[in-house]
Amino acid sequence: MRESGFDPRLPLLLIAALFTAPLAGCDDDETEQTADMMVGEGEGEGEGEGEGEGEGEGEGEGEGEGEGEGEGEGEGEGEGEGEGEGEGEGEGEGEGEGETYSLTILHSNDGESVLLPGDDGFGGVAGYVTLALRERAAAPEGIIHVTSGDNFLAGPTFTAGLDRVGPIFDALALAEADFDAMCIGNHDFDFGPDVLARFIADVPDVPFLSANLDVSAEPTLQALVDAGRIAHSTVIETAGRRVGVIGATTTDLPIISSPREVVVEPVAAAVQAEVEALTADGVDIIVLISHLQSVVLDVELAANLSGVDVMIAGGGDDLLAREDSLLVPGDERAGDYPTYAGDADGGMIPVVTTAGQYRYLGKLVVEFDAAGEVVAVAPESGPLRVAPPAEADGVEPAAAVVAAVVTPLEAALAAFEVAIGSTEVDLDGVRGTIRTAETNLGDLIADAFVWQARALADDFDVEPPSIAITNAGGIRNDSVIAAGELTELDTFEVLPFGNFLTVVEGLDGAALEALLENAVSRIEEVNGRFAQVAGLSFVYDPTGEARATDDDGNVTAEGSRVVTVMLDDGTLIVEDGMVTADGMMASLAVATLSFIARGGDGYPFDGAFTTLGVTDQQALRNYIVDGLGGTVTAADYPAGGDGRITTAE
Repeated sequence: MRESGFDPRLPLLLIAALFTAPLAGCDDDETEQTADMMVGEGEGEGEGEGEGEGEGEGEGEGEGEGEGEGEGEGEGEGEGEGEGEGEGEGEGEGEGEGETYSLTILHSNDGESVLLPGDDGFGGVAGYVTLALRERAAAPEGIIHVTSGDNFLAGPTFTAGLDRVGPIFDALALAEADFDAMCIGNHDFDFGPDVLARFIADVPDVPFLSANLDVSAEPTLQALVDAGRIAHSTVIETAGRRVGVIGATTTDLPIISSPREVVVEPVAAAVQAEVEALTADGVDIIVLISHLQSVVLDVELAANLSGVDVMIAGGGDDLLAREDSLLVPGDERAGDYPTYAGDADGGMIPVVTTAGQYRYLGKLVVEFDAAGEVVAVAPESGPLRVAPPAEADGVEPAAAVVAAVVTPLEAALAAFEVAIGSTEVDLDGVRGTIRTAETNLGDLIADAFVWQARALADDFDVEPPSIAITNAGGIRNDSVIAAGELTELDTFEVLPFGNFLTVVEGLDGAALEALLENAVSRIEEVNGRFAQVAGLSFVYDPTGEARATDDDGNVTAEGSRVVTVMLDDGTLIVEDGMVTADGMMASLAVATLSFIARGGDGYPFDGAFTTLGVTDQQALRNYIVDGLGGTVTAADYPAGGDGRITTAE
């Protein structure tokens, strides 16, 4: 391993259409080429005349009868310099113009602790391991297996793994999958650097990569850099060729996760510097595994890079597939597999990604010429679904993973299946809805925060809050909870991160307006900063100017989307986009999350805050049990919400 210092989104079918030019090789610097696996016919650069075959190591130097230079068709086996003997004229060793090297790249992304199969039987990490090991064994030539990050996610599964003695469940499973490299994603920092360090230590021998993260101020992570477990890149030797793999992590990391003192550097410059270092080291096949949050951003990044041959994207769950790919029932392809992106030299880079949660294994088969240039993508490339055994393409779960992970995990999760109440109405937590509009589940959560914070205010000597703001990105069940029984497991799945309930005091109307401008600033992206609220209602215009900040957090546009803000007591805070006199005089206490109070998801809180000693999940559970007496009624939480967030007509 080489070590060196350390959402609807844009339609991908449109992107694929923009990048359907014929594939051209990337402009890599030429490096010394080993001969192993380079068997073919062509012009030989060998000395000597004569017919015969030479077995040896090298670029076709042979000894025969007579002297001089000659051309011939031949085979060469091995590496380095070698000699072959033969008589007459004809075959000898040499570098053939038709020689190619086939590299199979198995890939995944966004496993996010979804270790068990879905209700439809598809997915599950045990089946994924079986499929990955089968494909590795079947690869005829070179092969690598990589993941593009978000190797775990907060929730009941990860909580159960953290609470046990021994390796985390996710780490145990991934250790069985025989990965060659893993990118570091944003969710890998959700519990902070120390938990990430524990996770990495639990996955032995696999390098975790990111070229644009400086972890030197975090001792537990820096120790892993020193041990070679965290690096900018790694070099994998497979079938006689050296393949460089570089990692990259989204620059949004500080505002969407909890990296503490980790410094995030610009992606393009960091990746390009690593490309040049690898090229100088003689590596001429370079793969970028990145976690930038959308394949759209990888396509944009490609234009700033030179020397990258293949890009494996992560963070967006974008299902790229061929038109004839066999997909999990109900899934739809978001674009072509691969999509092609233009690089800084005018070449085209194949870009791939797939849906996460262990429901697919990506398989990209790329042909390279002797100089490390991409010449073709094989037609068998595409996503392979992780299907249950009953399907024609089904796989049996890996026995080792079932024994070490699945069985004990199921037992641990059963402890969370405790009834805490019921709901009379379906509760909507679907990602695409809760990040773009008010939902009744969002209302329930925000109300729970106000209720719990008011109950604890005296104990923590804070003003009882009258409003709540929470980020939709922290609501993770991505499903509709059907009317019926509610369990503690439901509350863990809805609010898995364990953020502490927090009170921020002394907000005036201008500060509240800025918070809400941030909430609606990226609604087009289905961004997690969209707010669910309690104690107020607001109207916004999605066509107005969005609030914006630069990379240093400086405001470059205040935003003009928020039209009206009114408190539940009738106080008008914002009218026609302007803070009212009452708004200017206001001094509000808001219940929110520790993540948001620290500036997470771009929320412009500025000042002191008080954490209340309960997590978001505990607050929701307590509200259902005690605040609502165990019943979520349709009258209180109607489908579609009760009009707290509306758009201007």
